[in-house]
Amino acid sequence: MRRRSSSNVSRRSSTIRRRSENLRFDEFGFAVTKRKDQKLHHRCHDYSSPQLSSVRVKELCELLSYWNGASFICRSQIERFIRMGIPPSLRGRVWKCLLSIDSLRETSDFNYQKCLSEVRGPLVDLGVSEYGILSAIATLSETQNGLGVNHEQPSGCPEPRYSVDDITLFRQIALDLQRSFPTHRSLMGDSPEAIEGQAKLFRVLIAYARYSPQVGYSQGMSYIAAVLLMQLGEEEAFWALTALLDKPKYLAEVFDLSLTKVQHQVRVFDQFLKHRKPQLSQHMESVGVLSVHFVMPWFLTLFTSLPCWDSVLAVWDLIILHGLPAVFRTALTIIELMEPRLMGLNDEAAVLPLLLRVPVDVAQYTVLVPALWSTEIQDWELKCMNSLVLDESHHGHEAEEFEKQKAALPTQISGRNENVSTPSEGEKSTQKDSVTGPKSVLTRVMRLAQRYLLDPMGRQTVEEKGSQTQDKPRHRSPAPGRVFRGRTSASLTQAQIQETEPAERRSTAASSAGQQW
Repeated sequence: MRRRSSSNVSRRSSTIRRRSENLRFDEFGFAVTKRKDQKLHHRCHDYSSPQLSSVRVKELCELLSYWNGASFICRSQIERFIRMGIPPSLRGRVWKCLLSIDSLRETSDFNYQKCLSEVRGPLVDLGVSEYGILSAIATLSETQNGLGVNHEQPSGCPEPRYSVDDITLFRQIALDLQRSFPTHRSLMGDSPEAIEGQAKLFRVLIAYARYSPQVGYSQGMSYIAAVLLMQLGEEEAFWALTALLDKPKYLAEVFDLSLTKVQHQVRVFDQFLKHRKPQLSQHMESVGVLSVHFVMPWFLTLFTSLPCWDSVLAVWDLIILHGLPAVFRTALTIIELMEPRLMGLNDEAAVLPLLLRVPVDVAQYTVLVPALWSTEIQDWELKCMNSLVLDESHHGHEAEEFEKQKAALPTQISGRNENVSTPSEGEKSTQKDSVTGPKSVLTRVMRLAQRYLLDPMGRQTVEEKGSQTQDKPRHRSPAPGRVFRGRTSASLTQAQIQETEPAERRSTAASSAGQQW
């Protein structure tokens, strides 16, 4: 069986090699294929990015020569050049400066070359080479299955230097290498350049999994590492990947082993889309398309699925400059450009492919990049959306605990009002608002503020509940979310506040009359 599979692999690789010898590649290294194959791989080769003049290129080189990442002048100047368009020959230097790769490598105790020498030991024991990792997928699978069945090592055999986790990691990375830019010359086929490119990508990903075990390896990293290798050397690409995945400014809140962080960011973007584009968000939900269906692939691969590679690199320039907010900014820009088209579609089978494979006329440089720079997202907006997601998650846990406690109580006790506390109408409406469709987030916060200010009894109940739960550990939302609510509450008109005064007087008078009676 293995002999047959290996012969199939060799036959397929020889076919790819013959094809690659007859191919020509564009300026970014992607194979120029026929029109029908361009549709298959969703790749356009008609680039429209501007070219800097020789004077501007000289100015950029001078800026990079005396670069100081802590200088506001340097960062403002580099932003100006990114707006004009970074020359491909200088993009690697720009990314190195913005990510502070050299300082990160100097201050870290991690040794990249030593890590690779430690990884090669398990590979040798497995009979696998880093230069033939794709052809070793079947071997890794068989070894993994064999270890799952036979837990005991035969007597007399030396203890292997690999574990089940090592084999699982090697196999997962090898599988993802097959899907990472199969039409790029550095990863396509089995030419010497492609074999070396695949080995570099494998080494960078393995080294990062060893460098950061709490993050490890997850889907999407192979695309990010491959783009970095297209612009930087191998070890520089590793430290650039480390900076992107570890620094809070960039993707530290996106990648983890369980994909919990990226799911949270998708929910934040969902709230943000409801706030910015309520009608479009409601329409997409009505046809059955949720944000998680298309936003998660965008975030995990940093928009490398866009068909126009000059636009992809311009998006990456902005992300490396501004960090995670630029990821949200790009996603919002793409959706805004496709909004008229999406609003005219009423079928999930038509809407979702359009979002997963963004059309060329939307992704081309002259359309996407100007729209991207004109789109504005404030940091406080994202912090408020994050606060709302955390609050909804907290209220959801509270509702689940309440239902569990209610179900556990005896029927006789649950029928008594004095022993079981049921949610008030205000709490029910709050829970209802938290699960409704794409209503404006501002409207929801305004309703909560009005209920708090205009209902004295509701305010007293909220204060009593706050005092009772003060000692209970609770995930609090960030301060900007509370500031945002305070601003919204303060925006109520004076007439609305004055309306509460007669009600308060009547309530006080009624209570005093009851005491006298």
